[in-house]
Amino acid sequence: MKKRHVAILGSTGSIGRQALDVIRQHRDKFEVELLTANNSVDLLIEQAIEFDANNVVICNESKYKETADALQPHMIKVFAGMDSVCDLVTSSEIDIVLTSMVGFSGLSSTIAAINAGKTIALANKETLVAAGQLVMDLAAKNNVRIFPVDSEHSAIFQCLMGSAGAQIEKIHLTASGGPFRTWAKEDIAKARCSEALKHPNWNMGSKITIDSATMMNKGLEIIEARWLFGIPGDKIEVVVHPESIIHSMIEYADGAVIAQLGHPDMREPIQYALSWPERLPLNNRKLNFAELASMTFHAPDRNRFPALDLAYESLAKGGNMACIMNAANEAAVAAYLKDEIGFYDITDIVAETMAGSDFVADPSLETIFQTNESAYAKAAGLIRKSGAKSF
Repeated sequence: MKKRHVAILGSTGSIGRQALDVIRQHRDKFEVELLTANNSVDLLIEQAIEFDANNVVICNESKYKETADALQPHMIKVFAGMDSVCDLVTSSEIDIVLTSMVGFSGLSSTIAAINAGKTIALANKETLVAAGQLVMDLAAKNNVRIFPVDSEHSAIFQCLMGSAGAQIEKIHLTASGGPFRTWAKEDIAKARCSEALKHPNWNMGSKITIDSATMMNKGLEIIEARWLFGIPGDKIEVVVHPESIIHSMIEYADGAVIAQLGHPDMREPIQYALSWPERLPLNNRKLNFAELASMTFHAPDRNRFPALDLAYESLAKGGNMACIMNAANEAAVAAYLKDEIGFYDITDIVAETMAGSDFVADPSLETIFQTNESAYAKAAGLIRKSGAKSF
């Protein structure tokens, strides 16, 4: 395989750090062209020096001087702000862009990379949740491939590699169930942020970990799968699989089911997205089937985890509704992480924001950005009211 030049948007986050570990194992296959971070200056500097990045962007402009001063002796160019990220991803030196920024903030840079014809390794699911139709249409127009990095969507993609174009009957999207899988609803209602952050299987950033606890993360993945694979929502089914060994399954018309298995390790789907169609060696834990005690499955409890119904509702409604849902969730999770609201306030705020926001059936990209801003503001207002009565 020809050496690929990579941009990692969000290099100091969980996905970005693991992507760099993949590259560390294959320095002959990958070259780091661009690294970006929001606030983590020290780690960004360390990464830039180790991988001799050509360009670095610190999105928090107040931290530009600190970053530039540290990297100037290493002849690494430093820029600041999201506009710089959008400009730099268009560089002719970049082959593939790993989009691992958290939340809606990843949309503009992903669009810039698609417009420039770059291959996308997509770890920012909110991009397709907020603007799935627009992004997929744009990718088709620019003949851009989007490779999924989420373990579940990577699993589906890998299963499809052996399908010879067969029609998918159903996608079985697996979920760990999160830290509150066995908790009673009244106990979940009292759960604080510190408890929600204790995921049993995966090591992830704080926002996605809270989303896993509410199962909103699975809701976002349902919407992402709809756009990535062109499958309607009623053919995407969530199944709770606490061991997180099967990462997802596809079912065909004859009842045959194909699954992708592995230990919970995000480096495997990251590497496959970066190296496709090749499979490279990876220093990770391999499955030993003789040592697997059991694998269990059950349906999600939508009464305890109402976020799933909100996701299906937004997908059925279409238009800008999933964008509204995502913006409200980002605002509510941020508040929960600061212990400003209770656990079930998150989905209550999302539901109320969805009900009270302006629906647009056929939004433009400009409308999506306006929707995100207005829905976030509406949710923030509800949070101020909810916080006062929750604690």
